[in-house]
Amino acid sequence: MAEMIATRDAYGEALAELGESNKDVVVLDADLSGSTKTAIFAKKFPERFFNIGIAEQDMMGTAAGLAASGKIPFASTFAIFATGRAWEQVRQSIAYPKLNVKVVATHAGITVGEDGASHQSVEDIAVMRVIPNMTVIVPADGVETRKVIREIVRYKGPVYVRLSRGKSPVVLDDSYSFEIGKGVVLKDGKDVSLIACGVMVAKALQAADILGKEGISARVINISSIKPIDADLIIRAARETGSVITAEEHSIIGGLGGAVTEVLTENYPVPVKRIGIEDKFGTSGDADLLMELYGLTADNIAKAAREVVKRKHDST
Repeated sequence: MAEMIATRDAYGEALAELGESNKDVVVLDADLSGSTKTAIFAKKFPERFFNIGIAEQDMMGTAAGLAASGKIPFASTFAIFATGRAWEQVRQSIAYPKLNVKVVATHAGITVGEDGASHQSVEDIAVMRVIPNMTVIVPADGVETRKVIREIVRYKGPVYVRLSRGKSPVVLDDSYSFEIGKGVVLKDGKDVSLIACGVMVAKALQAADILGKEGISARVINISSIKPIDADLIIRAARETGSVITAEEHSIIGGLGGAVTEVLTENYPVPVKRIGIEDKFGTSGDADLLMELYGLTADNIAKAAREVVKRKHDST
């Protein structure tokens, strides 16, 4: 059975490690450091940690000021607050002047579970992806989260990183190397490409196993860098497999599915099906049951794959 790690836990640990090697790293939180795991950094480096309180707009403005002063601020809260309540400040104070702020948000998607629709951010990839100068990253697991945090501290410019609340399967090993703007093929296949991000990468791998038993060869691609996106890899996958599924714990509008279909529509149109939340709000409930309710399962990915493979064959 795969090791289970929460990406927010990996973030907290990686951040504390960065604090030791880079004295310019400072951390801001909006009274949620126990939940976002920035408390690990706060305990080790209290003089470089700032609890702004329940004032997310102020946190983003303060982070911008610290970045303008030469620091490397990491600003964290729940995704719904970082991208919803503070969107204007992120746009105007961070992205517009292209300041070196890292917005790392936890508790994204419906796997927040019992917190309900008000706290389940299913729009955050879309609203951050549309902002000029903003880099958007959705790590697949704890291993990738660590790699992402180490990489973005070296990158000059605003970054949004989307993390989850609960534990999820580890699908990558320590040999994996993350690069902004690059995806990675986790499993090769010739009949259909399953392109996923975040917690859905593990489910795409499970779906590939299901399909393999039926004689359908599925390629699995982890696209953690949503913006910039690896257009070359996506086009090559479409050309070589002839059909594509996208899978994300986010609205199918404007997220990974939107980004992939934008690339394919303009460059290499093939049958595509987007797996995600279909223009709905979340609801309160157990995280695993919500994933079932909203169709974010390996079985649903496999079902969609069968459909696009059939469409591909019907069109030839």
